[in-house]
Amino acid sequence: MRSLLEVILLALQLYTYLIIASAILSWLVAFNVVNMRNDFVRSIASFLDAVTEPALRPIRSILPNLGGIDISPIILILIIIFLQNILIRIAQQYIPPALL
Repeated sequence: MRSLLEVILLALQLYTYLIIASAILSWLVAFNVVNMRNDFVRSIASFLDAVTEPALRPIRSILPNLGGIDISPIILILIIIFLQNILIRIAQQYIPPALL
């Protein structure tokens, strides 16, 4: 049970890193620091978009238009942190301390 919890927490942490990488890459593209005509950059951007967009799209549909500011990655990261804390508290409650 503990190893399953650790795998879930690790996956959530990895997904948080992918969200941050996607946001940073979008800023770099917006400020012309990286060139989207480069095949490597385009493949990384398409991977990050394919991984993060399904989770960000419902949040973006709920949020009001804030101009050019997209706070959906921040909200998704906060939701992930909330889920991690819930999982840890459930594990502390139901798994004996000797196994934690």
